[in-house]
Amino acid sequence: METLGNMLYLDWYYLVLVVPMIIVSLIAQSSVKSNYRRFSKIANSKGLTGFEAAQRVLSYYGITNVRIEPVAGELSDHFDPRSNVIRLSEGVFNTASVSAVCIACHEAGHASQHAEGYTPIKIRDSIIPVCNIGSKLGIPLALAGYVFGFEPLIIIGILLYSLVFVFQLITLPVEFNASSRALAVIEETGMLSENEHKGAKKVLKAAAMTYVADAATTLANILRLILRMRRRS
Repeated sequence: METLGNMLYLDWYYLVLVVPMIIVSLIAQSSVKSNYRRFSKIANSKGLTGFEAAQRVLSYYGITNVRIEPVAGELSDHFDPRSNVIRLSEGVFNTASVSAVCIACHEAGHASQHAEGYTPIKIRDSIIPVCNIGSKLGIPLALAGYVFGFEPLIIIGILLYSLVFVFQLITLPVEFNASSRALAVIEETGMLSENEHKGAKKVLKAAAMTYVADAATTLANILRLILRMRRRS
């Protein structure tokens, strides 16, 4: 088993590698909420609600089999491919703000990805089950391996947890592409004015950075586990 001195090194790796990334992630999340709330207070010049904006994107891509429904919560917006439903939060569905339009269009962008068979989203969806296993068992198995001095268990834990990073890595192009689709349709259909379009970009860019920060945090955790194993060896 690991000695007390060796266990303390795990804390140092965590403090040096993981904690800074957690702080970055928290900053990114704060930026999303700040930009969302800022542009939620600015009514768009066309008076379009999130519901109407999402409908326009669906129409643009010729999608007729996707419903749009309200859902409780703040920033709880998402597209559910299993039931073909775009769920928009209370502050987006019936609100005619700049934030409402860009977020609704982003989620409709995901619907268009599924409709077109966008490759990254197909890959991401196919690996969700195994990634869920990795997220639940990866770190516990690796830590158990450290405690009991069983290196194969450590390696299995690291490999399982690495699947979470793979999932997050594939998620990045999915999210960036959905935002690109949203902004392109917003611009081509004139849903927002030029200044409002700039605001929409800020909201979506801030949201995208949360995914980047999450992936960086996971990568830092993987590096921490690997360094911990190498030190043990």
